[in-house]
Amino acid sequence: MKVLVTGGAGFIGSHVVDALVDLEHEVRVLDVLHPVAHHGPPAYLNPAAKYVWGSVDDPDLARQCVKDIDAVSHQAAMVGLGADLQDLSAYARHNDLGTAVLLGEMARCHFGGRLVLASSMVVYGEGRYRCARHGIVPAGPRDETLLREGRFEPLCLGCGGPLTPEAVPESAPADPRNVYAATKVHQEHLCAAFAREVGVPFAALRYHNVFGPRMQKDTPYAGVASIFRSALERGAPPEVFEDGRQLRDFVHVRDVARANVLALTVDPPAQGPLNVATGRPSSIVEMADALCRAFGPEAPRPVITGRYRLGDVRHVFASTERAARILRFTAEIPFAEGMAEFATAPLRASLEAGAQGPTRTRTR
Repeated sequence: MKVLVTGGAGFIGSHVVDALVDLEHEVRVLDVLHPVAHHGPPAYLNPAAKYVWGSVDDPDLARQCVKDIDAVSHQAAMVGLGADLQDLSAYARHNDLGTAVLLGEMARCHFGGRLVLASSMVVYGEGRYRCARHGIVPAGPRDETLLREGRFEPLCLGCGGPLTPEAVPESAPADPRNVYAATKVHQEHLCAAFAREVGVPFAALRYHNVFGPRMQKDTPYAGVASIFRSALERGAPPEVFEDGRQLRDFVHVRDVARANVLALTVDPPAQGPLNVATGRPSSIVEMADALCRAFGPEAPRPVITGRYRLGDVRHVFASTERAARILRFTAEIPFAEGMAEFATAPLRASLEAGAQGPTRTRTR
């Protein structure tokens, strides 16, 4: 099978490339090598894949890359919260316009294979909550007055009572709470509309907190696990926001890559949104503690800062039933084992945000 992997030089995309190559698929990669994520082509690139350097929002390059392709794994995206509103146009261009251009060229080339999108848990906003009085209820926007007082748990909008977090299923409504999340919802909608129009299978893999080798470091765009590890390497303690009890589902990148391969190959084809996670949530401070332990007894311990960001959510962790049933996917790498490996795994250095991106393209 000939597979196009957009963003295939990146953290998750490169692991998807490796997994496909290991199964003897022919892989083509389109990646812009954005300077926020790359100094240049990384050393870990799989030599068995063909690389095209350029942006997915370039129609000529997109057309070149989708020609004669059997399946598309769309991993390319600008990541992070998008907390600086001056970045709005960059997120919309890379994520929304890029996806629209790619889909347009796929239609032009009469694409008839499978489409798999790298989506995210951020589309849910807050996770799923239950009120003892009102049952399943949405969590409203976070109240900064309460956050300043150190009251981080969401309350029922109906009675003001406490809420209990539960695993969020794919049927939960989208409720994006930041710029990045809004673009991921739009990517899902664009891909779903394309798939309906042309009659191809489409799966949106909603990644939860992915970690592992090749994560980028020393940048606000990195994931929390990478940020904590970078702090430990400097001899500094991980600085944990809020009270550290926020619940997330940390899933290893090799498990995520395997889920992508299943979505591209499973019979019958996977359709619709699918959580990619372990189904076993951990708190942020538990993750920080696991990394500190992996660094050894002399490593500093996590510091609970009480700081917060309005774009963050309190709890979001996954129901994995649908992925197990449709993809036959179950995460295999245990949390403690994965964090122990991650403590010494090679990470990817990145340039500072705002550096100029590549202006020329080349093919390898």
